[in-house]
Amino acid sequence: MKKYPSPSIKSKIYRHFWVFCLSLVVLLVSSLDKINATQGFPPPVSQENSANFGANIQRTMGLLASSTPGDRKPVRILFYGQSITKQDWWQDVANDIRKRFPDADLTIENRAIGGFAAGLLIRPSEHDLYPFYPDLVIFHVYGGDEDYEAIIANIRRRTTSEILIHSDHIDWMPTGEKDDADQLKRYEWHNSHSTQWLPQLAEKYGCEIAEIRTPWRRYLQDNSLLPKQLLSDEIHLNNWGNFLLAALIKPHLRYNPNFPKKPEPDLVKTYRVGREVQWKDGKLRLEFEGNRIDAIAAKNFKDKASSARITIDGKKPSEFPELYAITRPSPTVGVGWPAIIQVSSQKPLIVEDWKAVITEINSDSSKFKFQVFGSKTGYDGSGTNDKLFVSNSGRVVIEPKNWWLQSSYEYSKQPTLKGFETAWQVKPMFVDAYVQPESTDSTREYFTTLAQNLSNSKHILEIVPEANGKVPIQEIRVYRPPYKPEPKSPKSQLGTDKIFTPPTT
Repeated sequence: MKKYPSPSIKSKIYRHFWVFCLSLVVLLVSSLDKINATQGFPPPVSQENSANFGANIQRTMGLLASSTPGDRKPVRILFYGQSITKQDWWQDVANDIRKRFPDADLTIENRAIGGFAAGLLIRPSEHDLYPFYPDLVIFHVYGGDEDYEAIIANIRRRTTSEILIHSDHIDWMPTGEKDDADQLKRYEWHNSHSTQWLPQLAEKYGCEIAEIRTPWRRYLQDNSLLPKQLLSDEIHLNNWGNFLLAALIKPHLRYNPNFPKKPEPDLVKTYRVGREVQWKDGKLRLEFEGNRIDAIAAKNFKDKASSARITIDGKKPSEFPELYAITRPSPTVGVGWPAIIQVSSQKPLIVEDWKAVITEINSDSSKFKFQVFGSKTGYDGSGTNDKLFVSNSGRVVIEPKNWWLQSSYEYSKQPTLKGFETAWQVKPMFVDAYVQPESTDSTREYFTTLAQNLSNSKHILEIVPEANGKVPIQEIRVYRPPYKPEPKSPKSQLGTDKIFTPPTT
């Protein structure tokens, strides 16, 4: 057998050199893709009326801007909607906020659910949105106007959250020659929805509106682009589209102390203990109006600390059924959708963990049986997916339309098997006793929510020490949602509901 000579040292060097070069090219291409995704695209021109950008989210932006290394304000921001909101642009916006306001104590979450238009999203929003009680909601969703408005109204009725709505991007444009009639009708509907209806909705509910559709169209024209060049499919954004959407949202996220103050009540009001609210006769008592009240821990407290008993209107907070929150049920097989998109109850809840277990199921998940168990309640009944389920205790109610196993199968073609479990929790939005939180960072604010989701009305808080010593509370903070509904007028597309303004007295 013929023997081939061994590679020379020189040839080995060349081979390693070319492998190195090839690896470098791969890394360089990957790096260029990442750079191009954030820096390589032409920026949009400045938008008209940009002087007013941010006017309706100044409480949140003020908290961010006033944070210092020694006084880090807590700020909660929630991105909510469907698949467009889950795309990479939101991380670009979130990172920009973190970079510009490094001293803020930020909590930023994205709880968007792909494929859930307004008519569906309104159901899991009961788990995702209102219990989270963010300072700012950045929101976009497709779907009918009535359900869209209902979500916005719920945010304004049940939280003090500021809202930034953005309109629809452009995924198709008419050419003027043999345009598809259905596509043209859809295009015109989104134009009207984005440039007329949404601004009216934003004005009605005091929301910030980022109308992106008009500048999106101009960007396409200025750069001689087709809509599809900013898309990864017929609707979703590619890197370029994500870049543009983030670039159109960011200018709204700014603080401007020169904006005129609006003649509306303080949605969030802080009372300094010893100044606006006093300890008297061995207790701290505060009459307030709102649906949430927090206690802010005293900083650098060195005296003997005492816990304290909390009452609202003479009752323990745990005695208010509305102060218990149900978390979003865990996801289905193959898709990140919740297996049940809304769980409710008919009887008062207790803090515990729950699960529903599939005991029988057919191949496409259109018919199945299940059992429900609570960590404290125990076995609480069985049912089928085609009938309303009310558990034995009344603590679990599942409507047939809220099971999402069949929809998951239709999308992913992955079957749900017998024994599958979906889980959720009941969490307290209250404490019956105030205990000084562990404070490891003197620059942060440590707050304890005493009660959340009360009726948005007048209440009386009392804090009574449980032992000798001082209760280390520095401030009490009250949240009063601005919106109270009035009957809708059939003559008005947006109804006659008003932002609530209390009497000047």
